[in-house]
Amino acid sequence: MTTAVVMNGPRAPLESRTYDLPELEPGAVLLRTLGSEVCGTDVHLWHGQLAGVPYPIIPGHVSAGRVARLGPGDPARDVSGAPLRPGQVVTFLDVYGTCGRCWYCTVAHATTRCPARKVYGVTLSADDGLFGGWAEHIHLKPGVHVIPLPDALDWRAFMAGGCGMPTALHAVTLGEIAFGDTVVVQGAGPVGLCGAILAQLRGAGQVIVVGGPEVRLAAAHRFGADLVLDISALTADERLAAVRDATGGRGADVTIEATGVPAAVPEGMRLTRDAGRYVVVGQYTDAGTATVNPHLDLNRKHLEVRGCWGSDAGHVYRSVQVMARYNRQFPWAELISCEYDLGTAQCALEDVAAQRVVKALIVP
Repeated sequence: MTTAVVMNGPRAPLESRTYDLPELEPGAVLLRTLGSEVCGTDVHLWHGQLAGVPYPIIPGHVSAGRVARLGPGDPARDVSGAPLRPGQVVTFLDVYGTCGRCWYCTVAHATTRCPARKVYGVTLSADDGLFGGWAEHIHLKPGVHVIPLPDALDWRAFMAGGCGMPTALHAVTLGEIAFGDTVVVQGAGPVGLCGAILAQLRGAGQVIVVGGPEVRLAAAHRFGADLVLDISALTADERLAAVRDATGGRGADVTIEATGVPAAVPEGMRLTRDAGRYVVVGQYTDAGTATVNPHLDLNRKHLEVRGCWGSDAGHVYRSVQVMARYNRQFPWAELISCEYDLGTAQCALEDVAAQRVVKALIVP
């Protein structure tokens, strides 16, 4: 037997549920959960802001675990083709079932838009099994992309980035940051903080973080931001003036939006220099509309705007390699504000919703 936390519906209190351990199919993996993150997506799920969610669900879409058991026959393999071993510490891409045959998979090479995709902790029902990380065990179906964590990277250090790191890696890659660029990151949550770190690793000459609250701004300072602007202390006009002052009057070469607030988008366009790039990654749910002036904010600025949705197996794999390589320069685990067990998962969810923490982990 094993235990999981279940979210029965929007705003419903979290509940504990007991499961039998699953019979594994050939190619399947059973993980003993080491830790699973509590992120903004879980708050969106609790608030009922995502469509097509098959409540009840077991939340937790990015997790780390130890291989407890492998399905019969040839063992499951990791993304490099190596067979998995009992006792190995791994993470996995939360997206499951991408078809590999549709137009988005084969022509556009945009697997995040595959209509067949399912997501652990989001679009797989708790009635069907252990398909979320807020549980003592996780059932990885055949075909799930598994990425081993190297010895140089403690699982807590990896989970400090959580889904924010591969998402930010996708956004920063789309931003094509060049050596010496000034990069503005809107938002100081996990995606924004990881974006600010990755911008430094790509050679940014200056990194400016715009956001709040103080606990997250303090983390931005510790992890190398050159300038931090508190949205609670400065108006939009004052923030624009501060960025212009820091960039010779031009604005940022690249701006990355990681707020989830629609009004941040027109502001971000104005924070970016003429002929610059603007990557929108934070608008994961439909939080409403924003008004832009197509002439002043887009056309006359010759602005390039790129939307960024989620991440794929390559982004997770690269995140693991980057975090392992640079774990001395960036003490990733310091981003973890608090750890919670399954019995206090409700408190963890409420703390993340209130932005009282930078990163919260469920550690069964």
